[in-house]
Amino acid sequence: MGTVSDHSEYSEPEVLFKNPQIHVKNPHLDTMEEDILYHFNLGTKTHNLPEMFGDVKFVCVGGSANRMKSFAQFIHQELALPGNMDNVTDICEGTDRYSMYKVGPVLSISHGMGVPSISIMLHELIKLLHHARCIDFILFRIGTSGGVGLEAGTVVVTDKAVDCFFRAQFEQVVLGKVVTRSTELDVGVSKELLQCSSELDDVPTVIGNTMCTSDFYEGQGRLDGALCSFSTEDKREYLRKAYNTGVRNIEMESTVFAAMCRACAIKAAVVCVTLLNRFDGDQISTPHDVLVEYQQRPQVLVAHFIKKRLGLVV
Repeated sequence: MGTVSDHSEYSEPEVLFKNPQIHVKNPHLDTMEEDILYHFNLGTKTHNLPEMFGDVKFVCVGGSANRMKSFAQFIHQELALPGNMDNVTDICEGTDRYSMYKVGPVLSISHGMGVPSISIMLHELIKLLHHARCIDFILFRIGTSGGVGLEAGTVVVTDKAVDCFFRAQFEQVVLGKVVTRSTELDVGVSKELLQCSSELDDVPTVIGNTMCTSDFYEGQGRLDGALCSFSTEDKREYLRKAYNTGVRNIEMESTVFAAMCRACAIKAAVVCVTLLNRFDGDQISTPHDVLVEYQQRPQVLVAHFIKKRLGLVV
């Protein structure tokens, strides 16, 4: 452990993607009589988590509650499950923080916007999967992003999630110390997703690095926020640097998502569609119907991946 000015910093030892069982890295959980997953309105004493979630093999998370409900209905239809897809129910309806839908072996959950919101959700989700004794599952983040040198509508499967300095790491301050975690994602899942995209029409897909920022405006070099202290050329130069390091899109959740999944030995992928090319502008002016179709592309790709894994398509 080294000292950097007024704070200490260290990197945690990595857990690679080898064990099919989840690695919850918290010894205190074993001493608790009950674990209340407060933001899900679930708990180990109030709910039979293995019975409710033990068969989950695919977990898909995204920012919008409405979008994740739509995805649950879509995957219900794609898997040809019995019952009416419109009758999917929100397991977390007792809270207004997140929404959760279970459709066969697929769990669809909203995570809100930004690192703090998805971080809270991931802590409770990973504990939920641990308590439910789930094994051999894959976790996906599906969402939207700003493209860097890519046409709008392009799906980016993340190779590495990088911070605003283009480093493949996530820094979490814990008790006044900076804990640094790797943000590399599972290469095999990324390649499999890319292969799946080649089997679909109108889902242009690339693998590239995803830059995660702390906000939507200044942090992403936008010129249209309430505050802006840089020029158009400053913005373009920053985007050029990002592009040259392999960044192909920008969003606000990928680093903590990748870091927590890697730390807990969870196979995971980030699959986001670009809504615009940030070299061409900042504001999203694409017609609503076109945006809706763009936003469906990550869902279509992940659904195809799931169906192939389940042997429903060749």
